[in-house]
Amino acid sequence: MRLDPFYRLLIARIREPLREPEVVFWVFVFPILLAVGLGIAFRNKPQEQISVAIADGPRAQEVATVLGADPQLVVRISNEEDARSELRLGQVALVVVPREPYEYRFDPTRPQAEVARVHVEGVLQKAAGRKDAFDAVEVEVSEPGARYIDFLIPGLLGMNLMSGGMWGVGFAVVDMRTRKLLKRLVASPMRKSEFIAALLMSRVVFMLVELVALLVFGYFVFDIVVRGSITATVLVGLLGALTFGGIGILVASRAQKIDTVSGLMNLVMLPMFVFSGIFFSADRFPEMMQPAIQALPLTMLNDALRAIIIEGQTLFSQSREILGLLLWGGVSFVLSIKWFRWT
Repeated sequence: MRLDPFYRLLIARIREPLREPEVVFWVFVFPILLAVGLGIAFRNKPQEQISVAIADGPRAQEVATVLGADPQLVVRISNEEDARSELRLGQVALVVVPREPYEYRFDPTRPQAEVARVHVEGVLQKAAGRKDAFDAVEVEVSEPGARYIDFLIPGLLGMNLMSGGMWGVGFAVVDMRTRKLLKRLVASPMRKSEFIAALLMSRVVFMLVELVALLVFGYFVFDIVVRGSITATVLVGLLGALTFGGIGILVASRAQKIDTVSGLMNLVMLPMFVFSGIFFSADRFPEMMQPAIQALPLTMLNDALRAIIIEGQTLFSQSREILGLLLWGGVSFVLSIKWFRWT
């Protein structure tokens, strides 16, 4: 590969996005704003209180006194019709009807409902004389590495590498094709491999800035520490940037219109946005879906980043994920060179 055409196009590709303010925002500012918003939303905070309605009746005040003594419960007495309405509107998590036997009314599809039932049952049983067989010690875990924000930052980094690779490379190719810039390159002494390599290398440059910016921000704002090797983190990020850059070029290798490539990009990225564990663990999905989910390149990238950043794993321990990303990137690069057309 001749270096002069490669370097000239590489410098041009690095300068071009920096002239667009929206590119700077979406690549550098948006992930940080997302981390701030979600970090605040899931910050460490006191345990949430549970709202409980007691259906009015002869024993309502007695039950309200017992439950009201528990600091985790917010208790109100309502007639049965109002209590039913409050439950339907989600104003309370549980309705207690104080008759023999006690009646608990709740919606099992609401996240807090079952917790409320178990907690209220325990308080009432204890007030009725039930004794615990043993005492347990509660330990609240909130140290760095075990918080939601620690899980989130590697996921945002993976998401940014995917979006930057797909849109920053694939979209740029189609934009150059529609503006007839690729036609001019046909007349120049530039090969497909040099053109594609320059585009991919420009993603590496931006990847380094994105990775450092997000990790430094996480360190100073949320006390996030990279427990593994910084070098391993950078190498995995480099591999992720090249992989998604290759996929982006492959998607855009024959697209003629901006609308076409936008639809193809969304079609490729949407499953990974949903299934690859950016905001929550991919293990939540059914077991039958796991083979397909684990085969997605963003799942491999996120798993490798989290293993190194949160768990302190070595690069060698992530050989399966690394080989998978190499396969995705290598196949995409080879097919891109084969199918790419200038016009």
